[in-house]
Amino acid sequence: MDRAEVDAKIREIAEPFNKKGVTITEETSFQNDLEFDSLTVMDFVAEIEDEFDIIISMNQQAEIEKYGQLVDAVTKMQAD
Repeated sequence: MDRAEVDAKIREIAEPFNKKGVTITEETSFQNDLEFDSLTVMDFVAEIEDEFDIIISMNQQAEIEKYGQLVDAVTKMQAD
């Protein structure tokens, strides 16, 4: 799966979590822009892990603050 396909799929997954209808860009922050709390992050990450059959460690989650970083991380994990 290339980056564009990963991006499209994550946007699909993110839609129900985007309660305020924020336009998601590469620089969109999960905490500040989308206002994800810790429970929402856990649910969102679980959906991504299930969809892509990957595991995003707690350390990786802590480093991913913006949407573009998530797409890059998932794309890389898919390639490995």
